[in-house]
Amino acid sequence: MTTTVPLHRIAKTIRSKNAGAHYFTFDIIFDNRETYERVKKTGVITRDLVRELYGVGDERIAELVEYDKGNAIKITLRRSVSSGDVGDTDLYGCQQYIPLLDIPIPWSEETPGS
Repeated sequence: MTTTVPLHRIAKTIRSKNAGAHYFTFDIIFDNRETYERVKKTGVITRDLVRELYGVGDERIAELVEYDKGNAIKITLRRSVSSGDVGDTDLYGCQQYIPLLDIPIPWSEETPGS
């Protein structure tokens, strides 16, 4: 039986941080190759999903990379306001990962982390 599991139950680390003054970078890192490959194979984490989660146009998504050597998916998103500029609400970019936590990932077998 296939159900869905929120990404935060599968990934070891989900984080965001500044990538210079004009970008955020997001890292979704998995404990092992098997879990990483299973999530990658679902095709759920896409530019379309990032646009939807963050309410941005494609021009703001600089990169979405499946980084096999690190068992990670990396996303780079152009900030709407430069770090530290008037209107910036997250100087270090460390609070931007929250929308990624509950991405539903199709998963069969026992739910990881249960």
